[in-house]
Amino acid sequence: MFSLLDTLKLGAGIAAGLMFYHLYAVSIGYPSAAREARAGYILLAEKSAADAKAAEMERQRNAAAEATEEHRKRLMAAEGAEQAAKDTLEIEIQSYELQLSEKNRACAVTAADRQWLLRH
Repeated sequence: MFSLLDTLKLGAGIAAGLMFYHLYAVSIGYPSAAREARAGYILLAEKSAADAKAAEMERQRNAAAEATEEHRKRLMAAEGAEQAAKDTLEIEIQSYELQLSEKNRACAVTAADRQWLLRH
């Protein structure tokens, strides 16, 4: 069916094709190596993205904890200032009542008046 010459031509064609494929693969890189490199890059990119997301979540958590702590400190300072103002008001009321009693005068402050003074 095939003669010797046809077989030689077929073998030369196959050899030439393999040689061209090898030159092509060497010039652009082997496709299997490129696929493996891309697969490794994808895994690396996904890992980097997950690490960045975890770092951002950690930063946000730390920022929220810091803001909460700052708010707690300000609240305690405000409560302390409010208590100091109430104590000062009580001392002023007692002082005024003492001055009135020394002059033999009565203080006509009712409980409602006292509550109004405490609120304002």
